[in-house]
Amino acid sequence: MYPAYAKWIRSHRDLPLKLNQWTNVVRWEFKHPTPFLRSREFLWQEGHTAFATLQEAKDEVMTILDLYRQVYEDLLAVPVIKGRKSEKEKFPGGLFTTTVEAFIPESGRGIQAATSHCLGQNFSKMFDIQFENDQSKKEYAWQNSWGLTTRSIGVMVLVHGDNKGLVLPPRIAPLQAVIVPIFYKDKDNEALKKKGFELLSTLKAKGFRVSFDDRENYNPGFKYNHWELKGVPVRMELGPKDFENSTICIARRDTGAKEFGITYDKLADKLGEVLDDIQKNLLEKARKTRDERLTRVLKWDDFVPALDNKKLVLSPWCEETPCEDEVKVKTSPKKEEIKVEKKDDEEEFEPITGAAKTLCIPFEQPELEKDAVCFHCGKAAKVWCLWGRSY
Repeated sequence: MYPAYAKWIRSHRDLPLKLNQWTNVVRWEFKHPTPFLRSREFLWQEGHTAFATLQEAKDEVMTILDLYRQVYEDLLAVPVIKGRKSEKEKFPGGLFTTTVEAFIPESGRGIQAATSHCLGQNFSKMFDIQFENDQSKKEYAWQNSWGLTTRSIGVMVLVHGDNKGLVLPPRIAPLQAVIVPIFYKDKDNEALKKKGFELLSTLKAKGFRVSFDDRENYNPGFKYNHWELKGVPVRMELGPKDFENSTICIARRDTGAKEFGITYDKLADKLGEVLDDIQKNLLEKARKTRDERLTRVLKWDDFVPALDNKKLVLSPWCEETPCEDEVKVKTSPKKEEIKVEKKDDEEEFEPITGAAKTLCIPFEQPELEKDAVCFHCGKAAKVWCLWGRSY
């Protein structure tokens, strides 16, 4: 698209240029996919913007990065750490890369959740994207790019899911609640079913995404498992005794807790409260788990044991690429330990391994002592850096 930018941008009045596109990407050479996380084909949105000044570009990088933080924390209930990528890990050709990093507790791995890049003027010089400033002088545009992919779905599933299936945050769940009637042979099931549909209409009118599971060929236990597997945040049970008392029972997917005796007139308010609490609880639980697994390491001898205990590591670092390369080499498994099934027509490709890498240099930096040294090479430390095994 940048050859088109070179034609569209002529004057400072044409700036800023801000374009966003939704597209799918196919990597034909990819051989060892991990569904949603590292896949051969994925959907993403990507922004490509151009500015007259570096400061404008920097400001937008941070604005977009915080939007991505909001997507993860406010919608997906996944806590992230905002930071800057190292020179080795930044977008090739860019000026600098910012990132939001998430953590998968089960594997003890970090994962790049979304990135926002300042490309500087490297690409504008390559594609001759110039503009005439207000003093009639030619300048190269300052560019950004940023993107969020369907990887976000995989991150959410891995962070919140359990042995029963999905656990979906209420704000993004296609169904926020399901009403499950409990039918008895000797009871008036038609009246109970009618009440279920009435409650369904009332809740939908209030803006809730609700379904009524009136299938009669499955028992209640099957339905409970079915909707738990799909991650529906709330299950509402309506049995004959509930119907006689004009009440309903609410069961939460995140904790399994049940609350009985909720009257019909208070159901909408109660459902709203429970959904809000589930959203909040999922984020707090995930953040607590991540923080418990984030440890500070000051010397190399403690680094690999921390990784083996499925932890993220925050360490003082010299911020030099050769040091980063050595850490990766030292923590990489030997080639004979990596088993790769390779067909005759496939290129050789190494799957996800145990090598450590820099995840980001967090924006929120603990105080670094004046005489602090790099945990690995012993040189003067410049920053605290977040390390880990990664997807």
